[in-house]
Amino acid sequence: MENYTLGNREIWRNQFHDLLNEFQEAAKLNENDLLVIGCSTSEVTGNAIGTQGTFDVAEMLFSELQSFHQRTGALLAFQCCEHLNRALVLSKKTSQKYGYEEVSVIPVRHAGGAMAAYAYQHLADAVVVEHIKADAGIDIGDTFIGMHIKHVAVPIRASLKEIGQAHVTMAKARPKLIGGQRAVYEQSIDNNSCT
Repeated sequence: MENYTLGNREIWRNQFHDLLNEFQEAAKLNENDLLVIGCSTSEVTGNAIGTQGTFDVAEMLFSELQSFHQRTGALLAFQCCEHLNRALVLSKKTSQKYGYEEVSVIPVRHAGGAMAAYAYQHLADAVVVEHIKADAGIDIGDTFIGMHIKHVAVPIRASLKEIGQAHVTMAKARPKLIGGQRAVYEQSIDNNSCT
């Protein structure tokens, strides 16, 4: 049985909207960036991951993510659950942009999860791929998205830590720092001089 009311759903929508705004302030994503979303709708409603997935909550979160995409241009990838080896749903256009190889599977609520299944049904020309290297990620309900974020992932802290009952973590990627003691990572007058 789903553990929420329509009133809760609107509270969660507002929480997610605010969280996305804070996330964007730190991540500064644009049309050149790929964002991976992992989500347990069961956890949002206060149930154990994988037990009470709901398309109602998935629709609400998807709607907010589509608005985020329209505001920022960031491309979206929705991670499936462990039963599909955490494969990802994205648009065919995005898959082709990055050269990702499609796989043959259709996410459903009990094998893929409600969020990925909803995304598959509502993204324009949706496809599934096995692996991506995203520029940032949002994990709602501890679904473990880290395997799909570029090295090096840097946590983004926000004032909200939960959507409904689901723990939320966020990260953005930064280029690896390479070199040793003499390596320089920021331009300054001192390190542009030979003296």
